[in-house]
Amino acid sequence: MSIRLRLTAWYTGMLAIMLILFSVSIFGLVRYNTFEEVKKKLSEQADQILSTTNVTLSQGWNMDFEPEQRMRLEDARISWQLNNYVTGIARRSSGLRERNIAFPVPDIEDIGKKGKFQNITINGNSYILYERALVLNENTIVGLLQLAADTNAENRLMHQMRTVLLFGSVFLIIIASSLGMFLARKSMAPIGKVIEAANGIQTGNDLSVRIDYNGPNDEIGRLIGTVNGMLERTEGFYKELDEAYSAQRRFVSDASHELRTPLTTIRGNVDLLKKMWSPDAKKRDTLEEDEVRDYSLEAVSDIAAESERMSRLVNDMLSLARADAGQTVTKEPILLQPVVEEVIRRAQFLPRKAEWIQGNLDALEDTCVNGSKDYLQQMLFIFIENAFKYTQEGSVTIDAIRSGKQIGIRIADTGIGMDRGEVPHIFERFYRADPSRGVIQGTGLGLSIAKWIIDEHDGSVEVMTKLGEGTTFIIWLPAIFNAFPE
Repeated sequence: MSIRLRLTAWYTGMLAIMLILFSVSIFGLVRYNTFEEVKKKLSEQADQILSTTNVTLSQGWNMDFEPEQRMRLEDARISWQLNNYVTGIARRSSGLRERNIAFPVPDIEDIGKKGKFQNITINGNSYILYERALVLNENTIVGLLQLAADTNAENRLMHQMRTVLLFGSVFLIIIASSLGMFLARKSMAPIGKVIEAANGIQTGNDLSVRIDYNGPNDEIGRLIGTVNGMLERTEGFYKELDEAYSAQRRFVSDASHELRTPLTTIRGNVDLLKKMWSPDAKKRDTLEEDEVRDYSLEAVSDIAAESERMSRLVNDMLSLARADAGQTVTKEPILLQPVVEEVIRRAQFLPRKAEWIQGNLDALEDTCVNGSKDYLQQMLFIFIENAFKYTQEGSVTIDAIRSGKQIGIRIADTGIGMDRGEVPHIFERFYRADPSRGVIQGTGLGLSIAKWIIDEHDGSVEVMTKLGEGTTFIIWLPAIFNAFPE
C-alpha cells in the first residue's frame, strides 16, 4: 500500500473514531437530559400530590384525587392510577380508561416507601412509570400512586437523532476520505517528482535533472532542496571525475606517443649497429672504416640524445605523479634575491639564440618568501627554458616588481607568442600551442610542473601574449618585505 493510501486510511480511521465517539456522546447526553426531564416532572407531581394529601383511615378505605389535582395532571399530560390495598379498588385517569389501559400493580410486599421509575410498554405505547407508596402513620402502606408519562414522542425524537447522526457521520467520513485522498495526492506529488528524477538518473546519465517545486518551504520543500543540492554536487563530482578520467586517458595516450618516438629512434639505430657490427658484416656493401665509425658515432649520438630525452620525460612524469599523489613541498623562509640571481647566472649557459637580459631586480632586495629553494629554481628554469625555446631571435628579459604583499618575477620574450584562446590550456599536461606543435621539440609537461610548484607556494601566474610578438609570464608569490629569515 502506498504512503498516500496509508495516510488517507489513517486520517479516515481517526476521523471515524472521533465521529463515533462524538455522536455517541451527543446522543447519550440528549437522551439522558430528555428522559431526566420527564422523570423530574413525574417526581415533582408526585411530591406535590403527596404533600397535599393526608392519608387517614377513612381515606385509606376510599382514595381519590381532588378535581384540581386531576386537572393539573391532565395539563401536564400525565396519566395516573391509584391503587388501594385495603379495598383492592384501583382508580385511573380518564385517558387510561378510554384506552382501556391499566398499569400492573405490584404486591404490597414488593414495593418500598421510596419512589421507583421503570420503562413499560402497553399496547405499543411507551411510558415512564413512577410509583410511590401511600403510607399510613409512616409505617403502614395502604396504597400505591402510579404516574406515567407517554414517551412515544421522545422515542421518535431519539430515533430520528440516531438516524441523523449515523448517516451524517457516514457522509462526513466519505467526504473526509475523498478530500484526504485529494490532499494526500497533492502533498505527495513532489515526492513522485523525486522518484521520477531518481529513476531518470538510475536509468540514464543525465545528472542535470532538477526537481521543480514552487510550494512552501515545509518538510517536503526542504527535502526537495536537499535532493536538488545533492544532485548538483553529484553532477559536479561526476564532471570532475569525467574530466579527470579524460585527462588521465589523454595523459597516457600522450605519454605513450612521446615515449614511442625516442624508442623508435633508439631501436632503429640499434638495428643499424647490429647489422654493421654483426659477424656476417662482410655480406653487406663494402664501407670504408671511417664511414663505419662515423655511422656508429652518429647512431650512438642519436641513442644518447633520445635516452636523455626519455630521461627528462620520465623525470617530468614522476614529478607530476608525486604531485597527484599529494606530495607537498617542504618550505622555509628564504631570501628570494640570491635564488633569482643564481638562476640568472646559470641560465646564460642554457642553449639559446635569443639575448638574455637581466632587468631591474631592486624589488627583490630584502624580500623573504616561505618556500623551497630547489623547487623555486626549477620553476624559474622551466619558464626561462620555454622562453629560449620559443624565441629564435630577439631577447628574453627577467625582472621583478612589487604589488601589495606580493612579489612578481617577470619573464618576457619576443618569441612566437600564441593565441589568447590557448592561454587557459597551456598548463595542461602535454598541451602545446599550435605555432610550436611539430616545429619545436618538447613534451608539454614543463608548465604543468611549474604551475604545481606555484600552487604549492600559494602563488599565482599571470600570462600576457600576442601571436607573433611574444609572451610574458609574471609569477606572483606572497612575500615579506624588509625582513630576514631567522
